[in-house]
Amino acid sequence: MKEYSKLLLLVTALILTGIGIFAALTLSYRTNEIDMLMINELTETVKENRDSPQAMDLSRFETEVIVFDSGNRIIYSNAEHKLKDISSAEAALREGCLCISIHEGTRFMGTIVIPDPDETSFNAMRLRLLTAAGIMVFIILIAALIYGIYVQRTIIQPFRKMEQFAVNVAYGRLDEPLMLERNNLFGKFTESFDIMREELKASRRRETALKLKEKELIASLSHDLKTPITGIKLLCELLSVKAEDKYLLEKIDSIHQKAEQINILVNDLFTSSLDDLGEMHTDCRDEPSHILHQLVTEQDSRCLVHESPVPECMILTDRIRLSQIIGNIISNSYKYANTEIDISYRFREDYLEMSVRDYGKGVTEEEISLVTNRFYRGSNADGKDGSGLGLYIASRLMEKMNGELICSYREKGFLVILLIPLS
Repeated sequence: MKEYSKLLLLVTALILTGIGIFAALTLSYRTNEIDMLMINELTETVKENRDSPQAMDLSRFETEVIVFDSGNRIIYSNAEHKLKDISSAEAALREGCLCISIHEGTRFMGTIVIPDPDETSFNAMRLRLLTAAGIMVFIILIAALIYGIYVQRTIIQPFRKMEQFAVNVAYGRLDEPLMLERNNLFGKFTESFDIMREELKASRRRETALKLKEKELIASLSHDLKTPITGIKLLCELLSVKAEDKYLLEKIDSIHQKAEQINILVNDLFTSSLDDLGEMHTDCRDEPSHILHQLVTEQDSRCLVHESPVPECMILTDRIRLSQIIGNIISNSYKYANTEIDISYRFREDYLEMSVRDYGKGVTEEEISLVTNRFYRGSNADGKDGSGLGLYIASRLMEKMNGELICSYREKGFLVILLIPLS
């Protein structure tokens, strides 16, 4: 603020100086009165030499002079600038010159023409005015330039830096500080904004740490839940062997199915948590393609799958993860379609393409791009158990194995394509 006050005083001083110079140059104007003594002496000199104009010397009068005789003919002239275009007394009158008649008694002898002293003074004054105006404009321009440079450095540039700082904050780039500068008119604001950045950065670190703890807690609980669920399933299997009552067997089977559903959900939640923590790893190895038939057979508990022959080749995959993927896809078909499932194979560039199709209701064309999103459940999921994680996990696992999972819309049914890399 002190720097701004100093600059304001400097600009004010420059403008006042300009006004003073302008006033000094303009107020010094004085009207030139006609020098009658010079006029009388000039007239007498012309009269004395009227018969010998060649002897007439009027240069000592320090003014341009033209002398006309009674017939309006020029008998003497030393005109150079103001009177150079004057050719008659009438022309001199039209141009505003001072015309002095020469008489001897009542006899008209001629006319003396000299420049009007007031016009000369006016021209000098006009020159002074233009000079003063030019100096004034120059001083104002200098003051405006100084003020403009000051405003640019102390207001506009800091505002642009604050604007860029706001963009960085909006995009989450909180590691770039807002630099403090000396003599910054907005120093306090700048400091406050940088404090805000530091607080946001600390808040984001705390939020990230809390989210990480939350994901670790979910992963830990999911892992811990698997043990009692496995115990429930084993007890159900044991009771189903021991019990003989039909009603009791149905209830045991129902408990076993519910435990299996919970087990699937817990597995999905655990895998999703590992993905968030960056710990969902895959161990890809060269495997013969006939393992695909084995994996499908293991997952087809209802015997609804019709599978075409698998082409002989070597694939690069993680067998356990691929089994998890195929299991997710087949279990989804069981749950949402409950129809026969066709599986076919073919080579596609550097991949073995595995197509899995059911003939249920499927999802709409608009939902195809969303079904692999986390927690998304399609319009065909009403009344069905599920977490919306199955296809998301399958898609992420395929990416980690350098493959791809593609969902396609069909008028009837749902198609999932797995692109498995060839060795």
